[in-house]
Amino acid sequence: MGSSTLLKWASKPCIMGIDEAGRGPVLGPMVYGCLYCPLSYQNTLVTLKFADSKTLKEEKREELFENLKADTSIGWEVDVISPRELSAKMLKKEKINLNEISHNSAIGLVRRVLGMGVLLSEVFVDTVGDTEKYSTKLSELFPGVKFLVAKRADSLYPVVSGASIVAKELLCREQTSVELHSHTHKL
Repeated sequence: MGSSTLLKWASKPCIMGIDEAGRGPVLGPMVYGCLYCPLSYQNTLVTLKFADSKTLKEEKREELFENLKADTSIGWEVDVISPRELSAKMLKKEKINLNEISHNSAIGLVRRVLGMGVLLSEVFVDTVGDTEKYSTKLSELFPGVKFLVAKRADSLYPVVSGASIVAKELLCREQTSVELHSHTHKL
C-alpha cells in the first residue's frame, strides 16, 4: 500500500513502526499497521503531528491518514485479522493465544516490508506481552534489524504513532465495510 516512489529511498536505511487497533474488545477485526520511511526522514515525522490514534478525534485522524498516504517519503502496510480467524486460532485444539497472534502479525509485516526490498535498520514496536521476550524473539528472527519494543510506543515514537493511525483508520474502514455488507444482507 506504500507509494510507487518507494524504490527511490528503499535501499537507504529505513525505520518502521508497528501498532495495532481493535485488540481491546475483539468484537470485530484486529488490524496491525506499520509505517516505514527513510531514517533520514525521522525528524520530519515529528513535524507531521502524528499521535496515538486513541488520542485523536476522528476528523483529525482521517486528515493525518490522508496526509501520510500522499507523502512519497512514507510507506505503509496492514494486516487485517478477521474475527473468524481470531476465534478459529484461539479455539482450535492447539490454541494460539491473542499475544501469539499479535506477534505473528507484526512478524509478518516485517517480513513483507523486507521482502519488498526496504532496508529496515530499526523497527519500533508497541509491546504485546513481556517486552524483553518480545524484543528477543524479533531480534532472533531478524538479526540485521535493531528492535525497540516499548509500552506506549504509539505515544512515544512518531513512526509508531503513524502506524497507529494507519491501523485505526483501516480498522474503522473494515468495520464500516462489514456493517455495510451486513446491512446489505438484511435488505
